[in-house]
Amino acid sequence: MKKRILFLCTHNSCRSQMAEALANHFLGDQVQACSAGTEATRVNPLAAQVLTELGIDTTPLRSKTMDEFAGQNFDHVVTLCGDANETCPLFFGGVERVHRGFNDPSRLSGSVEDVLPEFRRVRDEIKSWIMDYFGGTP
Repeated sequence: MKKRILFLCTHNSCRSQMAEALANHFLGDQVQACSAGTEATRVNPLAAQVLTELGIDTTPLRSKTMDEFAGQNFDHVVTLCGDANETCPLFFGGVERVHRGFNDPSRLSGSVEDVLPEFRRVRDEIKSWIMDYFGGTP
């Protein structure tokens, strides 16, 4: 049976979307990953772009709030930013809660060419951590 992971971040637009897609792509035989935010916005286009560079289909990704997962069971709930860590609801009790913060590349200003390397760096950090923490080989 696959382990269920929920990745949480404030807007569910960048880091949590990357984590969901990376976990499902590289460890999909072992885990079922979802993501949500304390608020729903949209999937950051640059986050989608750097995932596509790895051959990951981003069409199923969409921004969701934690309310969508109320009452569902998860083996792991991972917060990726401080705000989500502080507001993680009690209904996710009884599971392994992990906080692993990553820089937010969506906060950078500048041209696409200026910020794209930071999106790639964060994507690669998230991928490396997921592979190390949840098993599998990069």
